[in-house]
Amino acid sequence: MKSIAISGSPRENVGKRDAKELRYQGLIPAVLYGGATQTHFSVSAADLKPAVYTPHVHFIDLDIAGTKSQAIIKDMQFHPLTEQMLHVDFLLLDEAKPVTIEIPIRLTGTSPGVKMGGKLVQKLRKLRVKALPKDHLDTIEVSIEGLEVGKSVRVREISVPNLVITNTPEDTILSITTSRALRQAEQEEKSGKK
Repeated sequence: MKSIAISGSPRENVGKRDAKELRYQGLIPAVLYGGATQTHFSVSAADLKPAVYTPHVHFIDLDIAGTKSQAIIKDMQFHPLTEQMLHVDFLLLDEAKPVTIEIPIRLTGTSPGVKMGGKLVQKLRKLRVKALPKDHLDTIEVSIEGLEVGKSVRVREISVPNLVITNTPEDTILSITTSRALRQAEQEEKSGKK
């Protein structure tokens, strides 16, 4: 999986006033969880943007005052009106401990149902996956090859070595539905035969 390097500065004061001052300077208050102790620090909003505003998942190579560690973004808070980043939580990665990450789905192949005029409806864009950090993938490929109109792909049909998918097995990832144009053509065909 790809990594993004982000450097941070330790925070001396932890509180609302300090956090507000950091945001005014273009910095985001952050916490690194998962170690022996929590680490409070701040990161540049500009450095954080490539990791946040992307459909991809990245490991984050953190450098906090010379201390290097690998983490993932576990949670983020945004302002409800301005959508400005307010706070970010990082989770320290341990090579021996499995971690749960949402990984994007990439569709492959061509569906004969779509070629006939059916509509592809994708209900899930990401799958929740639990695995060791070294086993995580950039994307999970889901093939739509051979899918006719009325057929669908469920979570239980997807299996990837060394990964455990934690979504509900009965959840539908995608389905090929009858489009309005195809339905109209079928109705015209039926009325033409009478």
